[in-house]
Formats: sequence, C-alpha cells, structure tokens
Amino acid sequence: MSEEDSEKHAKHEHEHKHKYIEHEQHRKHQTYQTATWILGAVSVVLLVLFIASIATSGFGGSSGSTSVTGKTLSASDVKAKTETYLKNAVAGQTFTVDSVTDTGSLYQINLTVAGRPYNSYASKDGSLLFPSAIDMTAPVQPAAAAAAQQPTVVPKTDKPTVELFVMAYCPFGTQAEKGILPAVRTLGDKVDFKIRFVYYAMHGEKEVKENLNQYCIQKEQPDKYLKYLACFLNDSVGQGSDSAITSCIASTGVDKTKLDACKVAADTEFGITKNFQDKASWLSGQFPKFDTDAALNTKYGVGGSPTLVINGVQSNAGRDSASFLAGICGAFNNAPAECQTQLSATPPGAGFGYDSVGAANAAGCGV
Repeated sequence: MSEEDSEKHAKHEHEHKHKYIEHEQHRKHQTYQTATWILGAVSVVLLVLFIASIATSGFGGSSGSTSVTGKTLSASDVKAKTETYLKNAVAGQTFTVDSVTDTGSLYQINLTVAGRPYNSYASKDGSLLFPSAIDMTAPVQPAAAAAAQQPTVVPKTDKPTVELFVMAYCPFGTQAEKGILPAVRTLGDKVDFKIRFVYYAMHGEKEVKENLNQYCIQKEQPDKYLKYLACFLNDSVGQGSDSAITSCIASTGVDKTKLDACKVAADTEFGITKNFQDKASWLSGQFPKFDTDAALNTKYGVGGSPTLVINGVQSNAGRDSASFLAGICGAFNNAPAECQTQLSATPPGAGFGYDSVGAANAAGCGV
C-alpha cells in the first residue's frame, strides 16, 4: 500500500470511529432517557405539567370530564392556550412555545422550559396537554441495564479526580458550579478538579464561544481559571454578557494574547466553528456539537449539564457546597482535615449571581 493510500485509510478509520462514538453517545443517552421516563424519574417541570394537566382536566383549567370536545382549534389558538397555561403551571421558570405542528390526530408542541427542550402533544380541541410521548416501536433497554450506566459507588483514591460537566449558560450547570467552587477551594491541591464540557451546546452561539473561552483559560492558564469562573458566574445583571466576560478576563489577569491563540488552535483541532456552521451535524438537528471533551463524555456516559464525575464514575452529590465537599471527601483513602470544614448546606440559585438560593433538585439541561 502506498503512503498516500495509507493516509487515506487512516483518515477513513478516524472518521468512522468518530461517527461511531457520536452515534453511541446519542443512542445510550436516548435509551437511558426513555427508561428513566418509564420509571417516573422525570424532571420536576414535566412532573408538574403532567399532574396539573390531569388535575385540571387538561390545560384548559376547567373542572369536569377530561374527554375531548370534538371541536378543533387552529394551531395558533392551541399555541396561545399553551402559553397561557404554562404561565401558571411553571411559574418562575422561563419558557417558550417554539412551534405547534398538526400531526393528524394531535398537535405536536415543541417547548423550551428552563433551557430544556420538550416534544409535547395536545388534543386537537386544546383540552388536554401531554408533556411527552414514548415511541413504542423503538427497542427498550431493560431498566437494570440503564441503571448500570449510572454508577453511584465512588472508588477511593489518595487524590480524587473531580470533573464537573456543564454547558456555560445552562442555569443548572451554573448552579452546580457556584455550589462546587467553595468545596474545591477548600480542598485545594488535594484534589484534581476540572470543569469539562458537555458534547453539545443548547444555548446558542454564545455558549459555544464561552465554552471555548473557558476551555482555553483552564488548559493554558489554570491558576487564573477558578477566579475567572467565579467572576463570570457573578454577572447577575448581564447573565454572562460580553462586557462581563471582557471585564473578568481583565480583572483576573488572564493573558488575552495567549487566550486568543489557544482558541484558534482548539477551534481547528476540534472543528468547533465547522460543527456550528454545519447544521446537518447538530445533535437532534437542534444543538451544535462541542467536542473538546467528547471522549470523556462517551467514557462516563454524560448526557447533560450538570454531570458530576468523581474518580471516573458519576456521583449524585447535592448542589450545595456542603454536599459537594462530602461527596468529594468520601472518595479519599484518607480524608484530609479540610474535609471537616463547615460549608453552606443551602443550594445556590440557578443561573447567574450569588444573591439567590435554589431547591435541592436534580434538574439539568439535556435532550
């Protein structure tokens, strides 16, 4: 085989392997998501919607029979009715009704609630809302096998490796980051802590750019990264605005020239701009790939933001600083004195800013 043929063969093998990994990521996550829905471990938002739609005879809010009336509403009328219902059903959460499509017997409604997309359905008369649907023609993985992909027993080591997978603008990812920062500061160099990035972005081009920004600061200027991250998370007014990013880079002493050079190199290495521009490659046709940590996403079975991995397995530690510290300290062979530090047991609020508190929930951003 000639040198040119060898190079072509190697390139083909690399592309094939990459596509296989991407397919396996999506397949495993979709299977786990379906099994989780069946078991009832759905997000708080979906649970509230489901209970409310039953309790109120659909999303019309009237009492009495839940049977459909036989009157067909237009897609625009159902959209308006859904928006009115959601204002009360998910009070305090941001939402949009992105589209309403006539599928024949039902309207399909694409929603975004608290940054997460949902494919929902409504009866043609607008009396019933179905928060989700299961494709019963698709193969289902046994629940036991799905659970096995989510290990909870964290092995012990002398110096635990702690990896928190996030999307830069996921409100629940930023919540987890605000919770974990005091814990990792307390433990210092006794742990190996890294922020990692989920293999797709859900919050537009700004998230792709900020993921890359943080990837490079952490990679090449690690002594500046946690200070930069804390500054970025504090932007409650601008919600991670460009001006706040510029200010944080300056105030934390990040070398802008070095940062820009790294972003150019990483963009080329991981095809970040190329993937963003190629919508055919987007996950579920909606979300651009972000591949800086793609191999680790596959290795740990990461599906969304936030996902905490300690010593190579997913951890269910809570999002307050005390719970993060306890979860990490449980992974030491011999826990250091710092593990006795008293940190806040109150979960920080989702999103940006340190002036709010949140619920101890497991909500996240993911498809």
